[in-house]
Amino acid sequence: MAKTKTAFFCQNCGTQYAKWVGQCSSCKEWNTIVEEVVQKEDKRSWKTDASAAKQASKPLRVSEITQEKELRLDTLDQEFNRVLGGGLVPGSLTLLGGEPGIGKSTLLLQIALKLPYKTLYVSGEESQRQIKMRADRIQPNSETCYILTETKTQNIFQQIASVEPDLVVIDSIQTLHSDYIESAAGSISQIRECTAELIKFGKESHTPVILVGHITKDGTIAGPKILEHMVDTVLQFEGDRNYVYRILRSLKNRFGSTAELGIYEMQGSGLREVNNPSEVLISKNEEDLSGTAIAATVEGMRPLLIEIQALVSTAVYGTPQRSATGFNAKRLNMLLAVLEKRAGFKLAAKDVFLNITGGITVDDPAIDLAVVAAILSSNADIPIEKGICFAAEVGLAGEIRPVQRVDQRILEAEKLGFTTIFVSKSNKIGLKNTGIQVQKVSKIEDVVSQLFG
Repeated sequence: MAKTKTAFFCQNCGTQYAKWVGQCSSCKEWNTIVEEVVQKEDKRSWKTDASAAKQASKPLRVSEITQEKELRLDTLDQEFNRVLGGGLVPGSLTLLGGEPGIGKSTLLLQIALKLPYKTLYVSGEESQRQIKMRADRIQPNSETCYILTETKTQNIFQQIASVEPDLVVIDSIQTLHSDYIESAAGSISQIRECTAELIKFGKESHTPVILVGHITKDGTIAGPKILEHMVDTVLQFEGDRNYVYRILRSLKNRFGSTAELGIYEMQGSGLREVNNPSEVLISKNEEDLSGTAIAATVEGMRPLLIEIQALVSTAVYGTPQRSATGFNAKRLNMLLAVLEKRAGFKLAAKDVFLNITGGITVDDPAIDLAVVAAILSSNADIPIEKGICFAAEVGLAGEIRPVQRVDQRILEAEKLGFTTIFVSKSNKIGLKNTGIQVQKVSKIEDVVSQLFG
């Protein structure tokens, strides 16, 4: 007879307690401790016949380990491949998180329908008819995609054994439950157990598994943080539902870089890959407008040109406002202090609003100079000439600091038809005979004199 025992888990961070407490000592949240039944039962394999002999692993010298290139499954989606690092690794677990209604299920169903491999799409949230209606909009004729609506892991593994898929998609992990744990679906114990079973299945059968995870109000994956530590890759699908563009970021990747970025456009027939995002992120205005500057940034291996808009106006209510969308507000305050102290611009009594177009968030310090140029342009109400872009960091002393991979930024700006790019004097540029004029500056004063005279 299996022993039944209860334990107390924090529903926010997953910390286990022997008794109930009011505040979690780990994440400092109140009233998140919930009692859950933990079923102590013999662990069974995901396979029904657990007769296969287990092979114990032996330690090897580093020199004895053979290094082979990791085989990857091509998802036939350039953006998804780029973020993953080249494709899906057999036996890997990928977690895709995002807000409700952002397009997680659409993205994975689209990939499952495109693939030439046998794919099992398991949904615990929608019926087969609902998924069929969505599939008809995306790609109606698919012979390799199988749809299963099930929430019990043991039944899912039975169907996996009969179908033998090359890829398994689970939508979503919060709906699954296992017989070995008596807690409700979505609880800490259930999520941990179901994920552990899927990891064991993936590693033993060399089948890649993609999980969908919902996110909380704070923007973290719902349920335990422990889920992110268990899986191989964590992807974040984000974007403003008022915009048509969606961004796929990698937060953790054991098989590639975490700096890559994938951009999609939401359409009626599914998500369209945006292979040249610079054209999307720069607005096509015929007339010259003040307060607009173009920055050359790099996300992962891909250079992007983004548009920065600034509005500087006299503060009406006494206390000046500082507002930034898609940019760090503290960094904006720092740049305004540098402009006041080092360049002599009186902005203390002015409202400053900053926006990065396209609804994306950028952390690259190379956009500092473009932010400064946009603010000064709006303050003087003098538009920056078309064909000028910026790629440099601004220091606290008002100096223009160099940024990495400046050659790549210059080539991207030249490709998109820009005539001048402002960079730091300290940057070592290996390019010769470029069609774009490279302006090297060392202080903010140099930039101001060249732009506004």
